[in-house]
Formats: sequence, C-alpha cells, structure tokens
Amino acid sequence: MTHSAADSHRLPGTSTRAPLYYGWVTVGLAALAMVGTLPGRTQGLGLITEPLLKDLNLDRVTFAQMNLWATLIGSLFCLGTGRLLDQLGARRLFTLIAFALGAVVLAMSRTAGVLLIFGLLVLSRGLGQNALSVVSLTMPGHWFSRRLSLAMAVYSITLSIGFMVAFPIVGGAVVAHGWRPAWAAIGWCLLVVVAPLGWLLVRPTPPNAELAREGEIVSRAADGDATSGFTWKEALRSSAFWVFALASSVYNLIASGIGLFNESVLAERGFDAGIYHHSLVITALTSLVGNFVGGWLAAKWSLNGLMAVAMTLLAAALVSLPSLQTVGQVYGFAVTMGVSGGFVIVLFFTVWAKVFGRVQLGRIQGSAQMLTVLASAVGPLLLAKCHAWTGSYAAIFYALAGVVGVLAVAAWWVKLPGAQASR
Repeated sequence: MTHSAADSHRLPGTSTRAPLYYGWVTVGLAALAMVGTLPGRTQGLGLITEPLLKDLNLDRVTFAQMNLWATLIGSLFCLGTGRLLDQLGARRLFTLIAFALGAVVLAMSRTAGVLLIFGLLVLSRGLGQNALSVVSLTMPGHWFSRRLSLAMAVYSITLSIGFMVAFPIVGGAVVAHGWRPAWAAIGWCLLVVVAPLGWLLVRPTPPNAELAREGEIVSRAADGDATSGFTWKEALRSSAFWVFALASSVYNLIASGIGLFNESVLAERGFDAGIYHHSLVITALTSLVGNFVGGWLAAKWSLNGLMAVAMTLLAAALVSLPSLQTVGQVYGFAVTMGVSGGFVIVLFFTVWAKVFGRVQLGRIQGSAQMLTVLASAVGPLLLAKCHAWTGSYAAIFYALAGVVGVLAVAAWWVKLPGAQASR
C-alpha cells in the first residue's frame, strides 16, 4: 500500500480515519520556542537583575543603558532572521537559534566581566527576543490559512500559560540557588531539550493537497498557497502593513512603559504595591480571555474592525489612567488593558500570513517584529522623561491616547489587500 504525502505528517499511532493535523503540533512547538526566549526578554532578565547588579557591582542607570543598547542592536536580528527563514526553512533555523541562544545563556552564567556581559546581553536579545521570536511567530502561518486565527489564539494561550509556569519556576530557582545556576539551567534546557525537539519534530510546510484535505485552502484566490502572496517590498509599500505594524508597536511601547513603572504609576494615584500585584494578575488573566475571544472574532469578523476595537479600548484605558481613584477603577483599567492586549497579540500573530501570504512571510514578520521591539525599548524612556520633566505621568498618557485614537480610525478605514499579490 502506498502512503500519501499527508501521511508523512501524522503522528505515530494516530488513526488513519482521523489523523492529527500536524499543524497543531507545529503550534505547540512554536509556543515552546517562544517560551524559550525568556532569557532574552525584559521580564526574564528582570528575574535576575537585582542579584546580577550586586554580583557585578553595577548601578541601575548603567544597567538600564546597557539594556537599552542591547535591545536596539538586538532588534537588527529580526531582518536577517526573516530572510534566512524564507531561504532555509523553520526546522534548521529553529534548531540553530535555540542552540545558539542556549550557548549564550550558559556563557552568561559563567561570565564576570561587564563588557562580556554586555556583549552576551546583545546576543541574548538578538537571538531570543528577536530571532527565535520571528521563527516562532512565523511557523503557524506556514501551516494554517482558513483556521489561522484559531491557531494563533491557541498559540497565544499556550505560550501565555508557558510563561506563567516558567516565571515562578525560574524566579524560585534564582532565590534558592542564585542567578548563575538558574541561568545555566535555562541554557542547558535550550541546548538539550528545545533545540533537539526542533530538529526532530519541526516539519516543512505541507503540500497544498494536505492543506486542502484539512480545509486550510478554501480557494486559491481567497487564501493563497505556500508559494503565493506579497513580496517583502510589496508588503512594505502597503498602508495595511504600516497601520497594523504601528498599532502593534504603539501597544508594545505602552505596555513596556507601564509594565516597568506600573508600581510607580499606581503609587502616584495613591495605591500601594498590593493593588499593583493584584492588577498584574487581572491583566494576565483577561489577556488570555482576549486571546480566545480575539481569535474567535478574527475568524468571524474583519481584522480591521478588531484592531480598531483594540485601539479604542487601549485609548480609553490611557485616558482613564491619570484619574483612577478607587480600587475598582484600577481593576477595570487592568481588565481593559488585558482584553485590548489579547486582541492585539492575536492580530499581530495572524495578520501577516492572512493578508500578505506566505511567499516571504519570514521577512515581513521580521520587519514587523523589529518595529515592536524598538517601540518596547523606547516606551520606558518616554514615561521616565515625562515624569522627570512634569512630575507626573499624566501628560504622556493623554498624548499616547491621542496617537492610539488616530490608529483606531486608520485601522477601521485602511484597505486590506488579499493574500495574492497583483503582479
């Protein structure tokens, strides 16, 4: 008996009547890769900042400047990664980047020199926050078309749960054993678990026959195939790319700024650290709800409309922030930020493959990722400068609310091109 191309993507032991579509395994691997970027992310580095500063005898301003430049330089990895992903495929790049990131994190755990730490910080940002993130974000887009919104909602929820599990584990290890052993353990996990799983389990994009069998290609004109769509230059010439990229980037700018100074922002309104900690939990949980609802709406409604709603919610949250007076209002703000963020995350994961196709998806996704990283680096600086100049955060929140309002209108009216490029 001969086997079809689709059979090569079935998991061992699955039924021939109802095989597991391998795209869902790809979603799980992509989420694992994103969780593996933890040592290259601000939240991950935040787990070791205090003991690292004491260990290296660094002050916060110096480390903040090191982190800013590492983030900016590391963002350049996005463009190169996108090109390599389109040329080499996800399997090779997933494995190589995960292995390289593991080696960098392991080296960082054994390094005492400040200059060496800075160099390794640049590499961890470039490989983790940027390169491996681009690979992770792009993988589901190569396997899903009709169900892409659902796939990215599942991806968002899975990686959110993964981070929620990883943060307390790593944080506990830092407290119990020190930052160096904890960082070394992450490095070894990347080297001996994540990278090998990438090599063993990541598969190339399935042929169109399998996509059609799974209902992922409804029609060539509607959804395109793995070899059709916009080129990178064509995507960058479209208004839709810039509206969605800038909307996502401004959200990242706001989230990173508020995230870093959240306790200070709420203290300005008279709330203690306990309220801040509770608001973080509420934002995280409602973001998961936003992921799920956003994924469902993205499959039923226009991407334009959903981004306009997300930006409207974000603008409302920013306008309300300087005038919060009760605990209930703080929690309402946290809910609004969480839902808005959940929508934006799903849209950012979905829009590039859905609108621009797969022909150069890696480079397109990499360019958008680079913009969001640059914005996240600028966000805390804007808030800090505003507070230093005016003694309050209110002015920057009102200004950003205006920018977000303009983006909401632009998202509603921008014309989305089809996944097929008109040549």
